[in-house]
Amino acid sequence: MSAIRYFVTFLSVARHGSFAAAADEVCLTQAAVSLQMRSLERDLDIVLFERSARSIALTEQGRAIVPLAETLVADYRRILATAERDELAGVVRIGALVSSLMGAFADAMLNLKRRYPKLELKLFTGLSSDFTTRVENGELDAAIVTQSPAGFPATLKWTVLYSEPMVLISPAEDPRTEIAALLREPFIRFDRQTWTGALIDDALRGLDASVRDIMELNSLESICEMVKRGFGVSVVPRLANANWNRESGLRVTALPERIAPRRVGLLERREHAREAFTDAVKRHFIGAADTSAGASTDTASSSD
Repeated sequence: MSAIRYFVTFLSVARHGSFAAAADEVCLTQAAVSLQMRSLERDLDIVLFERSARSIALTEQGRAIVPLAETLVADYRRILATAERDELAGVVRIGALVSSLMGAFADAMLNLKRRYPKLELKLFTGLSSDFTTRVENGELDAAIVTQSPAGFPATLKWTVLYSEPMVLISPAEDPRTEIAALLREPFIRFDRQTWTGALIDDALRGLDASVRDIMELNSLESICEMVKRGFGVSVVPRLANANWNRESGLRVTALPERIAPRRVGLLERREHAREAFTDAVKRHFIGAADTSAGASTDTASSSD
């Protein structure tokens, strides 16, 4: 099926306007991408690109082929999905927040890989806002993103997988747990340009807190490290699998229930060829929630 792979590469080049960017996306060298495009042009007997020393652009014939290639690739993926409905297999391209790979989503992917050894996951990290466009245009099959403050396009659907409560983190050696007193300390803020940053702003308003920012970072791991070292405090979502305790150098203080948690979910097109995979991801989290609820019930019963 080399011809299909060539059309996948062609669509990537058409999207990015660059052999180098397409090479990164399809996991080939730039030379291999160039060779594939030459072969495709030879097989079709048309010129797809106008090439110069510094750039490439689609020819009129190349632009005309784009929708046909999109249909061809989509149909091929649907055929694969039909053939593999009894067992997940093949390549799935999925975007994920870095923090989700530190938390519950990493467990889900490990579980699916063990159950379906023929499944090949290609993970791309980035921001929720960037993933929305990449899922909508078919570059990614799905993405793990936070709930959008502005909602999602009608062509997409978002399913909540789990929630992470907002917490206040401070250095472990600081004995205080009073939220108002801790928030008077220097504050390390998560990037306000991100959806998580906007949610943290909402949390601070809900606490009626006026904080003194000393730095703004776009990595929860970096924020935790700065707090451990005593630079200040922060408000962040508590990651599902994070080892945040006094032994690790952090003190975690719960915020009032009125502070909304960060909701993390699966973003996908309303119709796509990898629905068997996205359905399996959703079933994993439904099962995990049922197990957690059962364990909580058992604990409550045994303590009566």
